[in-house]
Amino acid sequence: MGSALKKLPKKSGTFLSELVPFTNALFRERIREQFAALCYRVRADSGRFEVLLVTSRDSGRWIIPKGWPMAGKKPHEVAAIEAFEEAGVRGKAKKKPLGYFTYLKTLDNGQRAPCCVQVHLLNVKESCDVFREKGQRQTEWVSCVEAARRVREPELKGLFLSMQRVVLS
Repeated sequence: MGSALKKLPKKSGTFLSELVPFTNALFRERIREQFAALCYRVRADSGRFEVLLVTSRDSGRWIIPKGWPMAGKKPHEVAAIEAFEEAGVRGKAKKKPLGYFTYLKTLDNGQRAPCCVQVHLLNVKESCDVFREKGQRQTEWVSCVEAARRVREPELKGLFLSMQRVVLS
């Protein structure tokens, strides 16, 4: 039986397999904290519920706007600031978090550090043509199912799949 298992192909590159080397850090060390905006809108022309994805600047993978804590700012305020800087959208961010997700942040020195991201819903009311990171990222409005398909982090996938009923209830 053991030899048969060795013949099975290994799954490589999965998000959870990348977390394994960081198990001790996840449970024993300080986890870095970030705040994110899960931006959404209901299109006036079609009534379609959509969420906003942006690409990361370094890898180009699909993510949501997020950033580090800011002195004197509450988490939902940071989330709203990041949404504008990274995607050029403004709206009202909820104070109460929708949820959390974890991921590995690649730092400027090349090391990877575990981060816990507190996610706040942001009801987008305005999109701007001029914003800080324009040209550095792509943005796209998609369905919750499509967003869950594109993002890598399992917990973030779950937030996308559950958020529509939370917002519309």
